[in-house]
Amino acid sequence: MAASHITLYHNPKCGTSRSVLALIREAGFEPEIVEYMTYPVTRSALARIAMRMPAHDMLRTKEPLAQELGLVHPGTPDGDILDAIATNPVLLNRPIVETPKGARACRPAELVKDLL
Repeated sequence: MAASHITLYHNPKCGTSRSVLALIREAGFEPEIVEYMTYPVTRSALARIAMRMPAHDMLRTKEPLAQELGLVHPGTPDGDILDAIATNPVLLNRPIVETPKGARACRPAELVKDLL
């Protein structure tokens, strides 16, 4: 099995996040689960993830706060996006999955299969 270590940035209140967790488990893996609304992801951890996927893809653009902060405009610096997510975990697009194959926001849930 290729995905020896899987990290799921998870919000248990989100149906898509729960579906991704189920798909990972159905594939025979038990991910490290980071409930980011309870335990916010640090700025340095967000920067590490952003080396594997675009920072803009990490942003929950439909969240009104993202609009209020002006983060949805093209050309918004990655650092501004990461700073905002670190300060406001609700801005993290969910669920994000990291494996040795890469990192991505898995919307729709089936996108996780490419990382396993």
